[in-house]
Amino acid sequence: MTTKIQATLIPGDGIGPEITEAVTAILDHMGQPFEWDVQQAGMAGVEASGDPLPQATIDSIRRTKLALKGPLTTPVGGGYKSINLQLRQEFELFANVRPTKTIKTDGRYDNIDMVIFRENLEGYYIADEGYLEHNGDPEGKVYSTGYNTKEEARRITRAAFDYAVANGRKKVSIVHKANILKLLSGMFLEEAREVAKEYEGRIEVDERIVDACAMQMVMYPDAFDVIVTTNLFGDILSDLAAGLVGGLGLAPGANIGKDAAIFEAVHGSAPDIAGQQKANPCAFLMAAGLMLEHVGLNDEANRLKKAVIDTVQAKDRITPDLGGTGNTMSIAEAIMDRL
Repeated sequence: MTTKIQATLIPGDGIGPEITEAVTAILDHMGQPFEWDVQQAGMAGVEASGDPLPQATIDSIRRTKLALKGPLTTPVGGGYKSINLQLRQEFELFANVRPTKTIKTDGRYDNIDMVIFRENLEGYYIADEGYLEHNGDPEGKVYSTGYNTKEEARRITRAAFDYAVANGRKKVSIVHKANILKLLSGMFLEEAREVAKEYEGRIEVDERIVDACAMQMVMYPDAFDVIVTTNLFGDILSDLAAGLVGGLGLAPGANIGKDAAIFEAVHGSAPDIAGQQKANPCAFLMAAGLMLEHVGLNDEANRLKKAVIDTVQAKDRITPDLGGTGNTMSIAEAIMDRL
């Protein structure tokens, strides 16, 4: 591979530097398609420059339009907003895409293969919150306001249907709570229905109320293909989906916008095991695989995916969370051997 693709690399906090080391070693082994601009954020950003989201990091992503981001810790107190939220809003990353696929052969379920499209900019994640007086207490009541727009409802739904068409998927499930949240969720459902009409005859569509959907995902997860939903529901359902296939250690995520994309492991920074080489790098590695797909390197992405699946299924030098006695670098070496 001659021309390397410019990309921002944010190792992150806690276990972030360890899994980053493992993932970059594997990508190097594959011929290293990316030329990294290494930047900091989270607590590492505070330590480096006094800011959890340094301007240099924002400038780097604006330049490369592509980032692989390790888990970040938002500093407690001090009025700090979630860094992940800030990044999504800064670069208008409207689609959070979370694929969930059965990899482990000894899990609860076989043949799970679903992709959740979560609207990433609106809903309750605008975090418009405050206090109201109640029974003489000026802070006796709190409120939280969310909003959805027709434009974003259509955009995330179209992204889900376009993905379904491009990837040979058969069905999109629109998930909502329009029976109770008549306006907030009702408008999302109406706009999603309008978009769905454009794909009639190509992609099947169904609708599910979010609480029933959660139950159905556990009872018969193989009935789901592509799910599209609003911000909060998508956050909850995508973690539920990860639980069906063995946890967040195998759950990658992509945040896609018109002009930039950030790929990440969905799990947190796990400071309790940081520095101990216990962390499973597979979710972060699979996020790198999604990044390869995004830039059109589908053969490399498929090779990487197959190596991860074969290693986990063979239980070859796997980490404790996957039922093995290996460590972060041993599973990375096992994957490299298969590449």
